[in-house]
Amino acid sequence: MTDVRILSVRVIDVRFPTSRASIGSDAVNKDPDYSAAYCILTTDSPLEGHGLTFTLGRGTELCVLALEYLAQFVKGRTLRSITEDFVAFTRQLTGETQFRWLGPEKGVIHLACGALINAVWDLYAKVEGKPVWRLLAEMPPEQLVSLIDFRYIDDALTPDEALTMLAASQPTMQQRLRLLEAEGYPAYTTSAGWFGFSDEKIRRLCREALAEGWTHFKLKVGGEPADDLRRGLIVREEIGPANKLMVDANQKWGVLEAIERTRALAPLNPWWMEEPTSPDDILGHARIRREAAPTRIATGEHCHNRVMFKQLLQAGAIDVCQIDACRVAGVNENLAILLMAAKFGVPVCPHAGGVGLCEYVQHVAIFDYLRVSTSLEDRVIEFVDHLHEHFLTPVVIRRGRYMPPHAPGYSIQMHPESLSRYAFPNGAEWMKPGQPE
Repeated sequence: MTDVRILSVRVIDVRFPTSRASIGSDAVNKDPDYSAAYCILTTDSPLEGHGLTFTLGRGTELCVLALEYLAQFVKGRTLRSITEDFVAFTRQLTGETQFRWLGPEKGVIHLACGALINAVWDLYAKVEGKPVWRLLAEMPPEQLVSLIDFRYIDDALTPDEALTMLAASQPTMQQRLRLLEAEGYPAYTTSAGWFGFSDEKIRRLCREALAEGWTHFKLKVGGEPADDLRRGLIVREEIGPANKLMVDANQKWGVLEAIERTRALAPLNPWWMEEPTSPDDILGHARIRREAAPTRIATGEHCHNRVMFKQLLQAGAIDVCQIDACRVAGVNENLAILLMAAKFGVPVCPHAGGVGLCEYVQHVAIFDYLRVSTSLEDRVIEFVDHLHEHFLTPVVIRRGRYMPPHAPGYSIQMHPESLSRYAFPNGAEWMKPGQPE
């Protein structure tokens, strides 16, 4: 690896006014403005590292402040000094002694850690001239294991177990890569089922998605029971009995109501119920899973860290593990979660959408298939058709499947003009009359 030195970190509050069209709306988040705390690592070379963490508008400034504080731990360092002991670096960020009191390993601080760590990975992959998924997939098992912090999770997954899994997958990786390059990674669309959409719009979007080759659809629920069922029946009518329909409550209910409401949606034959209750309630998810069977239970996009995922898996609380590319502390922590999910036999179906999450998480899912799970059975990546035009290398979807990206990096670099126009509060988009101050 040609070494580079990180000279500075620029942090930008970027917000898109998606609430105007109810894009991203659900039963809990009814007016989201898809946003990001975005950072750029400048170096003593022409290469830069870009990273972001996804937010919903108000409060993004808190993530920006956290990122600006954490930037001190990368300024002046060489890339090699980080990548040669990645666990030490991640612990330096997540375990900063006085800052840790605000966490530890959760909330605003952890979101900021995810943005910064992912920016390092973007830079690392660009230096190596590879997309992140390939950089990871081509690493020997020992190097991959060295990236993971096993503290707090070695009662569920040991380094030796991880090493065995990664070594077993390596000889057959090229077979899976050929399939992936030819056919892509299965995906599902949420774009047709936002909470604020009219019945007519849902019908139209379902028909358009079917014509584009989509076979998996997700609907936001959590409103009045009759409305949820009616809207769900509209989607089921449009997509037919053979295609998959998932429902997502976005943490709307308590445990008892979640059981009742999940049972009430059984006529839709849902492929899974997503986030039926608080993401922190591990035993609650386990009870919902038992008492709302056979509907599968999915969660993970709001899980704070690898420890919570460990407990969800140990408790038999979920059927589907929904990682997020920047909710936890970036690539390294997600590697731990992928390996734990594989050990417990739970498929990973990543959360995406938002700003850049589709661009990010395709890399993690592709790596999972090539080197961890080695299976596409019951696995899909979420997709929403919004805001991709702001990225230099946006996702490529073909007939409802993600095609592997080939550009070096993490696919997360935004166009300079987008960063300028949508910077909050002084970007051109936010200086228009009638916009919030």
